[in-house]
Amino acid sequence: MVVARSLVVASIGLLCSGSFVSALSWNATEYMFIFGDSYTSDGYNVSAGINSPDPVYTSSNGQNWAEFLTSTYNQTAVKTFNLAYSGATIDAALVPPYLPTVLSVVNQVAQFNEYLASKPAGATWESTNSLFAVWIGINDVGNSFGWTNITQVEFYGTLMDRLFSQVDDLYSNGARSFLFLTVPPTNRAPLFVEQGPTAAAQMGIDIAEYNTLLTQYVQTFESKYPDLDTVTIVDTQPIFNVLLDEWQTFGFVNVTGYCTAYENGTLTPTYQVEGCAPVSSYFWLNTLHPLFTVHNILAKAISTTLSGYPTTQIST
Repeated sequence: MVVARSLVVASIGLLCSGSFVSALSWNATEYMFIFGDSYTSDGYNVSAGINSPDPVYTSSNGQNWAEFLTSTYNQTAVKTFNLAYSGATIDAALVPPYLPTVLSVVNQVAQFNEYLASKPAGATWESTNSLFAVWIGINDVGNSFGWTNITQVEFYGTLMDRLFSQVDDLYSNGARSFLFLTVPPTNRAPLFVEQGPTAAAQMGIDIAEYNTLLTQYVQTFESKYPDLDTVTIVDTQPIFNVLLDEWQTFGFVNVTGYCTAYENGTLTPTYQVEGCAPVSSYFWLNTLHPLFTVHNILAKAISTTLSGYPTTQIST
């Protein structure tokens, strides 16, 4: 079970591809707007009212990184609008999600424009106190994996063009501080491990190419707008890889598979069935989604990065 344990795993310099610090600091952040997929979504539905209760339905069998970041590792009260949607891709017209009803990042930004850009009561945010976070690409890379009618690198450029057209849209509505997360090593998830080493290795190559382009586009975006405040890239790869490589140190019992009895979630975070270890001691809840313990570590690393502290320690 991964609780109350610390390990020096990597410097913050390794955790971030780049961090451009200017006006907005983490301890001055009062609002956060988040866009992404199932690694981020908590079931919040802004169309039901901006102050609708958060159902806290996540893919992590507990809190996810966004919830840990804004409720455990926050330095001041942060009002969060989590527009992420499970199964999301950047644009369903480019990479279809698993269901046609899934809201892509394009749809999520449209929701922001409709419900939140005008700064209504309950969301009176300002450019100087708001952070916009984007974690997307897991399904874009995964769902297009193996497509033979495209060249992946060129196609990822098309995806980046579409993604940053949405980031530009947010900028035009007043967003000035951004957080971007890279695609984690999902090639090490059971979904790809079960397909064999060749498929897993190719998936790893595809993810690396996507992440390289993402970093380049973020840097271009930052150069394009000199009045941006804080633009940060957090590289999830070293964080995930250290946990997966040093799994015994962190108390995991399995990092390549999962217990099928737990794959749709459990009633408690310490639930256990005969034949399996407690759910909290697995890295993966199911074929693709890491447990809340992983999200907790990721959130603390993000908080440390946003705070600008030169620490090398990650606590779990």
